[in-house]
Amino acid sequence: MRFPGRFADQLVAEDLDNLSLSFLVDELVVHRGGSAANIAFALGVLRQHPVLVGAVGGDFADYRSWLQRHGVDCSGVHVSEVAHTARFVCTTDEAFNQIATFYTGAMAEARNIELTPIVAATGADLVLISPNDPQAMLRHAQECRQRGFRFAADPSQQLARLTGEQARRVVEGADLLFANSYEWHLLLRKTGWSEADVRRCVGVRVTTLGDKGVEIAVGDAEPLHVPAVPERGKVDPTGVGDGFRAGFLAGFRSGLSWERSAQLGALVAVHVLEDTGTQEWSLDADRALRRFEETYGSAAADEVTPLLSEL
Repeated sequence: MRFPGRFADQLVAEDLDNLSLSFLVDELVVHRGGSAANIAFALGVLRQHPVLVGAVGGDFADYRSWLQRHGVDCSGVHVSEVAHTARFVCTTDEAFNQIATFYTGAMAEARNIELTPIVAATGADLVLISPNDPQAMLRHAQECRQRGFRFAADPSQQLARLTGEQARRVVEGADLLFANSYEWHLLLRKTGWSEADVRRCVGVRVTTLGDKGVEIAVGDAEPLHVPAVPERGKVDPTGVGDGFRAGFLAGFRSGLSWERSAQLGALVAVHVLEDTGTQEWSLDADRALRRFEETYGSAAADEVTPLLSEL
């Protein structure tokens, strides 16, 4: 929602103990979202046959149909009998200040989901543990380690909620670790780990740096820096990181190098950035390839052509 004024102008400093405000907004827009659903949607656009795992409410029917139409397998989704699907409600004023509320709802039931039957039924070859109910994240990371499932850790926004010990349990043993620059430094502070400690307990660290690109650290090798695809207009940054993860994982699963996978992730990310909402963007293969080539060169474009030409 958008409020055509400034929140600060409505606050009475000497009476904040009795705060009671109502804002008449000019605009209400409802977008589909959720980290796992955003990533699954983008993987579906890239023809990667993703399997969504999570807990939702009975109000998920329309969303389920949308995801399935875009190539997402929703057989791993648990439907709560008592709670609505989690949602984020946000009002932004003319100065871009925000007042927001996050309703957990059915997400809390994700901790009851067992991954093993889903992996067995779908043949999934990598589990991505995205921000979710903290107990679900801990359970799924432990199950991956116990069952030998390859997994990627992406604690992201939930790092603020996780204790240092919990963060270590989510990340340890991951084949891939995703974080943005702020989250990466917060992870180090919370866990007490050094960069060397992280190298010993995860396979590959992928740290996004906004418009400065992405850093990829593999073992003791010098980190690789991949520049971002130049934006043609910044419309909505929400979900850009999810888009990057999807592109990166699509490249990884298709046998591309870490560098090419990151470049593909950057290509998807900029498409998300240049549209409103997290799942309203689209990808035209020919135009995307031209843009990829303009940024990374013809040799790089030749390597991703087989993947993008299937769109």
